[in-house]
Amino acid sequence: MKTAIRKTARLGVCSLLLALGGPGLQAAESAAATVLTSADVARLRNVASVAVSPEGTHLAFTRLAPRDLATDDDGGAWSELWVKGLADGRERPFVTGKVGVGAVAWTADGSHIAFLAKRHEDQTRSLYLIPVDGGEARRAVSLATDIAAFSLAPDGRRVAVVAAEAEPKQRKADRDKGFSQEIYEEDERPARVWVTSLFAPLPPEAPLPVEGCIHQVEWNPREDRLAVSVTPTAAVDDTYVRQRVRIVDATTGEVLVRVENPGKLGRIGWSRFGYHLAMIAAEDQHDPSAGRLMLVNAGTGAFRDLIPGYEGQVEDFVWTEPDTLVCLASEGVQTVVERLVLQGEETRRERLLGPNGPVLTALAQGGRGRVLAAVGSTPWHPSEVFSWTTDQPHLQRRTDSNPWLAQKRFGVQEVVRHAARDGLELEGVLIRPLADGPGPADPAPLILTVHGGPESHVQNGWNTSYSRPGQVAAARGFAVFYPNYRGSTGRGVAFSKLGQGDAAGREFDDLVDAVDHLVAKGVADPKRVGVTGGSYGGYATAWCSTKFSDRFAAGVMFVGISDKVSKVGTTDIPDEEYLVHALERPWEDWQFLLERSPIYHAGNAHTPLLILHGKDDPRVNVGQSRELYRHLKLRGRAPVRLVLYPGEGHGNRRAASRHDYQLRMLRWFEHYLKGPGGEAPARDLDYGIEANDKP
Repeated sequence: MKTAIRKTARLGVCSLLLALGGPGLQAAESAAATVLTSADVARLRNVASVAVSPEGTHLAFTRLAPRDLATDDDGGAWSELWVKGLADGRERPFVTGKVGVGAVAWTADGSHIAFLAKRHEDQTRSLYLIPVDGGEARRAVSLATDIAAFSLAPDGRRVAVVAAEAEPKQRKADRDKGFSQEIYEEDERPARVWVTSLFAPLPPEAPLPVEGCIHQVEWNPREDRLAVSVTPTAAVDDTYVRQRVRIVDATTGEVLVRVENPGKLGRIGWSRFGYHLAMIAAEDQHDPSAGRLMLVNAGTGAFRDLIPGYEGQVEDFVWTEPDTLVCLASEGVQTVVERLVLQGEETRRERLLGPNGPVLTALAQGGRGRVLAAVGSTPWHPSEVFSWTTDQPHLQRRTDSNPWLAQKRFGVQEVVRHAARDGLELEGVLIRPLADGPGPADPAPLILTVHGGPESHVQNGWNTSYSRPGQVAAARGFAVFYPNYRGSTGRGVAFSKLGQGDAAGREFDDLVDAVDHLVAKGVADPKRVGVTGGSYGGYATAWCSTKFSDRFAAGVMFVGISDKVSKVGTTDIPDEEYLVHALERPWEDWQFLLERSPIYHAGNAHTPLLILHGKDDPRVNVGQSRELYRHLKLRGRAPVRLVLYPGEGHGNRRAASRHDYQLRMLRWFEHYLKGPGGEAPARDLDYGIEANDKP
C-alpha cells in the first residue's frame, strides 16, 4: 500500500483508491487471492437499470446475466428483474432465468412493476405487469410488432406504447414466396404511438396520427397530453441528429406544442405536476453530444439551458419537486449529482454528491423525491445499485452481483493528467500492472486503449470488458491507459468540438503525447507500446499502426475506419458525420479525406495488426476492415490478420464472439509486446470453456 502511494506521488497523478476505499485493496494484500481472467470477464454480471417505488421503500432493477459458454446456446446476455427492499435489505428474484426484461417502471400506486419482455409463446415484445406482493406476471399489451417504449397514464388504467408499424400483408405474402429483396433505406417501418387500456381484450386498432417516427413517449402526470420525440423517418441518421420534441393530445394525436430543439436529443421528462418539461439536448446542431439540461415551456415550446456554459455533461435527471430537479453529470472522468431549484429565470445549484465516489448512471427517484438511486461502478466492480436520500446524501451500495470479485487482486487504477504538445490539459485513466512485490517497477509494456465516438469519454469506474483489456491485461503484466483525447465528452461543448474538421489531426497527436508522458514517468516501455480500440477508437488504432507505425509495436483494431472517403458512402450516419465531425462534405476536399485515411499510409506500416469486425455492421461497413487488410497484405511489411464475426454488427453481442475477441486481443499483445514476435500467432484458440468456473 505505501509503495503504491509513493509511486502515485512520484508520477504526479491523482489516485482515487484511498478515497473510494474499495475491496480490491484488501484483496491485493492476500496471498491467496487470484487475478482476473478472460473466463471471469465472460461470467461477469452487472446491473443495467433501476427504478424506485413510489413510496421509496423498494428498488426494482434489471441485472444482466451472461450466457454460460459451456452449457447455453450462444447469444446475448439475459436480463433479469429483481426487487430489493430498502428497510429489510431483502433481495428477491422476480423474473429471472432465460429472459429479456427491459424498461422497468412502477405503477403509480406501487402495487405492480411494469416491464417489457418477450415471454413464453409471445411472438413480439410485450408489456407485462407483475404484482409486488406475489403472483405471476400478466401480459397487459401486445401488438403485431415489438413494443419499444411505454408510459403509464396517471389514471392507472391506460398506457401509451411505441412500436413499429406492422409489415403490410401483401409484402409479407410476397416475401414468403421468396421475394426477399431489400430496398436499401426504404424498408424501415416508422414507429408509432398507440394509446390503449391495460389488459384490453383487443389491441388498439390504430396509432395516434402523429407525423414521423416516434422514439420516446412521456405521459403528463395530470393531463391527457404526451411528450414525444419524433424524427422525419426511421433512418438512424435522423434518430441521431433530427429528433425533435412534440407535445400531443393523448386522445386525438393533435400536435399542441412544437419544441424545435437543435441537434442531438437525450431523454425527456415531465415535472411532478406536469407544469414543466425538461430535456437533455445539444447546444446547437454542431454539438457532438446531447449534454445540456434544458427547461421547456410546455405552453410555447421555448426552452433555456439551466446550466449555461457548464464544462461537464448532463447524463440524466429526475424531478423531485414541482420546481426542483436532481441531475447526474459527468465532469471529466468522474460523475457528480446536483440539485437544481428553479427560481424564475434563475437556477440555484446545490451539489449533493461530489466527484470522489462511484461513477454513476441511470438516475431514479421515489418517495416523492426523497429517495434516489443510480447504477454505479468503481475500479473494483461493474455496475451495481446505489441509493441515498436527499436529506442524507450518503451513497449506500445495495447490490453485489459478483461476490467472488472480493477474492480478486487488482492493479492500481489512477487518474493521470498531462499536457498535450500545444499545452491543452488532458486526462485519462491508468491501470498499473499487477505486481507481486513492493518497490519501484520497471517500465511495463503498455496497451493504449482508445474510446470510440469520439463523442464519448472514459470514466474512473470499472474499465474491463470483452473489448477493454483492463484488469485482465494488468494481471498479465501490462499497463493499460485509457486517454480522453480532445473531442471527448464530459468537459463541456467547447472541448468536445476541438477535433471537428481535423480528423486524425491533433486528436490523435494527443494519443502520442499521452504515451510520451507515461514513458517519461517510467510507466511505459517505449519499445513495447500497443494500441487498441473500437469504432473511432478503431480508426485511431489504424492511424497509429500506419501513420505512427514507428511508435507502436502492435495494434488490435475493432470495427474501425480505414478509408474516410468510402466510409461516408457506406455508413448509416453520413449527416451525423458531417454535422458534428467533418463539418464539410467529401466532395469539398477529397484529398484531405484521403490523406486522413490509414490506407493512404499503409506503405509506412510495419506494426503487426489484428483486425476484427462484425460482418453485418451498418455503422462502419466491414469493407473498411477489408480495405486496410488488403492494403497491408499487399505491402507485406508486417503481419496482419482479419477476423470477421458473422451476425455481429457494430460491436459484438453474442457470448462466444465476445470471448473469442478478448482471447485474440490478449494473445496478440502477449505475442508482440512480451513474446517472441515475428509471424502471427496460431490461427486457432483454446477457448477453455469446459473449465469455466461457476459464480
